[in-house]
Amino acid sequence: MSATVHRLAGRQPSLDPMIQLVAGDMNLVNAAILDRMQSQIPLIPELAGHLIAGGGKRMRPMLTLASAKLLGYSGTRHHRLAAAVEFIHTATLLHDDVVDGSDLRRGKRTANIIWGNPASVLVGDFLFSRSFELMVEDGSLKVLKILSNASAVIAEGEVHQLTAARRVDTGEDRYLEIINAKTAALFAAACRIAAVVAERPEAEEAALDAYGRNLGIAFQLVDDAIDYTSDAGTMGKDAGDDFREGKMTLPVILAYARGNEEERKFWKDAVEGRRDSDADFVHAIELVRSSRAVDDTIARARHYGQRAIDAIAPFASGKAKDAMVEAVEFAVARVY
Repeated sequence: MSATVHRLAGRQPSLDPMIQLVAGDMNLVNAAILDRMQSQIPLIPELAGHLIAGGGKRMRPMLTLASAKLLGYSGTRHHRLAAAVEFIHTATLLHDDVVDGSDLRRGKRTANIIWGNPASVLVGDFLFSRSFELMVEDGSLKVLKILSNASAVIAEGEVHQLTAARRVDTGEDRYLEIINAKTAALFAAACRIAAVVAERPEAEEAALDAYGRNLGIAFQLVDDAIDYTSDAGTMGKDAGDDFREGKMTLPVILAYARGNEEERKFWKDAVEGRRDSDADFVHAIELVRSSRAVDDTIARARHYGQRAIDAIAPFASGKAKDAMVEAVEFAVARVY
């Protein structure tokens, strides 16, 4: 059994079905998040709240809740674990913005710009600690292993990306390793832990892991394409951030590989930080479009999206499955 990405007739895919599916559970997750981000040090909830309340879709914890619905789980353990997933994600965002020197996150000033880098790093550490408290309270060593491993893999992915930055010789294989670690690992773990708490077979754990992992890769591929197709209002970050930071994302990798000598020199200069003006960014957009690098990046995103949909094909049809399929379609359709 399979499904086709962009199967929805007459309308754009949306996260609304998933949001509606998990709305009741999400209220309990949000209550857990609010409770656990509190501290006697006022700066901690103030800074954490700035990011947590900053308009994010809460996609990762929603995936935990939706996966539990797919399995028919009727307990409550997944609520606090979904909060742990969100804390891991939020902590990585705080750290990422410091590493990248970002000014915008979801259209708002980043925490590091408002409160400074030291405070952002330390509050990120606080949120990581809170996530591990929630895992330990759950009492499952298997859940702890899955989420702690995901946390380590994310950190490895970020370091891998850092060492690949401004290296024009970064290839597609290395790029996929990076996004599999820094983005897809948490998507996969968020889905997999639902099968653990529902006490389902290993095969179902693996299926949900594959769904989340492939969705995460598709999600990141589209994010990287959007950097060359959209504006700050659409992306929630400054247009051209990846370009100016010298990140070898797939659109750049493909455009560089397909360029003539002059174009490849431009990319080398740009990636190494010698061409980073607004005019240079406009030229970069022209090159990724004329080389069909964006189109092919989106084609790869569709491929991984299809793999995500296929991974949950064996599960029973219903609202949960439909919402999870449409979440994939939404992730891929964001570029349009």
